[in-house]
Amino acid sequence: MSKVKDIGEQGLLKILQRFCPPEIIGDDAAVLVTQPEQSLVVTTDMLVDGVHFSDATTSPEDAGWRAAAANLSDLAAMGATPLGITIALALPGDLSVSWVERLYQGITECLQQYNTPIVGGDVVRSPITTLSITAFGQVHPNRIIRRSTAQVGDAIAVTGIHGASHAGLKLLLDPKTGKDLTLEEKAALIKAHQRPQPRLDVLPYLWQISHSPLSITGMDSSDGLADAVLQICRTSGVGAVIESDQIPIPTAFKHWLTPEQALNYALYGGEDFELVMCLPPDLAKTLVQNLGQSAAIIGTITSDANVMLHHRNTKIPDQVLTLNQGFQHFSH
Repeated sequence: MSKVKDIGEQGLLKILQRFCPPEIIGDDAAVLVTQPEQSLVVTTDMLVDGVHFSDATTSPEDAGWRAAAANLSDLAAMGATPLGITIALALPGDLSVSWVERLYQGITECLQQYNTPIVGGDVVRSPITTLSITAFGQVHPNRIIRRSTAQVGDAIAVTGIHGASHAGLKLLLDPKTGKDLTLEEKAALIKAHQRPQPRLDVLPYLWQISHSPLSITGMDSSDGLADAVLQICRTSGVGAVIESDQIPIPTAFKHWLTPEQALNYALYGGEDFELVMCLPPDLAKTLVQNLGQSAAIIGTITSDANVMLHHRNTKIPDQVLTLNQGFQHFSH
């Protein structure tokens, strides 16, 4: 099995260029054409071996898929449709060429769903495998979704279920856990971790219900549901009340985790890559109706300084949520 050091930089680039459209690559930079009256949206995510993925839980194909999905999710959170991505790789020379090809295969499988090409990148030598993707998208200026525009009285709506990715990771790290789960439930949770779906599919529904300019605030839940709500509130200068019993969680949690554990997974697990949005209540109700079981209203934006977690129909006191409760780089 050939190693990266055996074929060198130029040999590796020849292989990787097969994953790119030949009419775009080959120069010092890629040229992407945007539509008239569109704004360019750019986002970058970095994944490091041992921090964001490992051979113990993630195949090269899944690592590639997750890397692409993370960037496309950031575009979706801004209301943007993707144009292309660039990839920067830092690789040990002893890494197999097959591993790199499988990584790109996973990236390509994710991108093909959204007609998004790989338009360039860079390769360097490093003792640690590191993958950095920059994604480019476009959006009409009146449809940009920001974090800073939440208004008091807005409903907080979320897509999908929360906590599934974290649960899938737990199952991969310790296959003996989740003994009360069916094989189908385990497979679904593991897939949620290995093959998350960026919610670009939600954007057409937003354009159907929203006014111009856009009256929707939001971001994705890559760092957890609680983190998303807190970031929006902090940036918008508002507070919120989240109803704990309205947070959509996997049904498998009910016969596996305690209610407290399930709620913790949903709030702080992260990497579900769902959308968290604040919008007028009537628009939120219409959105949830249009998306069906794929969305829910979980709370309200308030004028308070805090984000409160409210437990209806229980004697559990309200909790103040903080960013310190979720994952933060350099603090663990």
